[in-house]
Amino acid sequence: MEDFLIEFYFFLEVLISGLLTGTLYSLIALGFVLIFKASGVFNFSQGAMVLFAALSFVGVQEKFGVPWPVAFVLAIGIMVVFAYLVEKLVLGKLVNQEPIILFMATIGITFFLDGFGQTIWGSDIKVLDIGIPTGPLFLFDTILIDKLELFAGLVAGLMVVGLAIFFNKTRIGRALRAVADDHQAALSVGISLKTIWVVVWSAAGLVGLVAGIMWGSKLGVQFSLSLIALKALPVLILGGFTSIPGAIVGGLIIGAGEKLAEIYIGPFIGGAIENWFAYMLAMVFLFFRPQGLFGEKIIERV
Repeated sequence: MEDFLIEFYFFLEVLISGLLTGTLYSLIALGFVLIFKASGVFNFSQGAMVLFAALSFVGVQEKFGVPWPVAFVLAIGIMVVFAYLVEKLVLGKLVNQEPIILFMATIGITFFLDGFGQTIWGSDIKVLDIGIPTGPLFLFDTILIDKLELFAGLVAGLMVVGLAIFFNKTRIGRALRAVADDHQAALSVGISLKTIWVVVWSAAGLVGLVAGIMWGSKLGVQFSLSLIALKALPVLILGGFTSIPGAIVGGLIIGAGEKLAEIYIGPFIGGAIENWFAYMLAMVFLFFRPQGLFGEKIIERV
């Protein structure tokens, strides 16, 4: 009986750690979903936005010596300016173009952000410390949880829920769906594409900033952060590219699944399963429900 309890508590530790990591995946995936709902295109540059926002946050602190709350506000301002420039110089020129055109534009934005971020803030790994608690925390004196993971998971969870409510219950949220369906039709009923795109890209920038700070506190602000953001791809496949609740559920499934697979399956196949488990799960999932758990099924009428 005692051995069973030990194994059960260990299972709970792994599961909770995976769920907390999954909330961070959900947060990053939410940035993809918001932009997809507004423009109908997959934003390949979301990972670069996470990195650039985190670099801006740390860079402002280092160059101007301001406390982190001020640096946070300034970093938000930088991402809002970035959103305005994206709309003014890129999206505003490509209204009603084919989705592949917009997708290629986001690839260009990705490489621009990577290069511009290195030019402005440098390419060295930067330590990010804003006082987030670290170290072990014991629940019920038995279940070990990392304080940083718990804090990051709570922040990400609150932000995901807040954005989900905002974009599902407000006028902007309803306008998003109209814009994604047809740009010209949205314009004809008085919806401003400029305003919608600036708001959504600003929200995605805020999401990227928070995600970058959480991951940066854990791993340091480095250029691998943009690769971590790509873990949101299987989250989107599972949850659906157009669903905010899907981003939440998909992130939790991926986070918990990869942690449990690493512990319980990894030893039998050589380990490192956590690096590719999410992508394999997403590929298998595509065979059965390509639109995702909460995605809208595409019906083409001839």
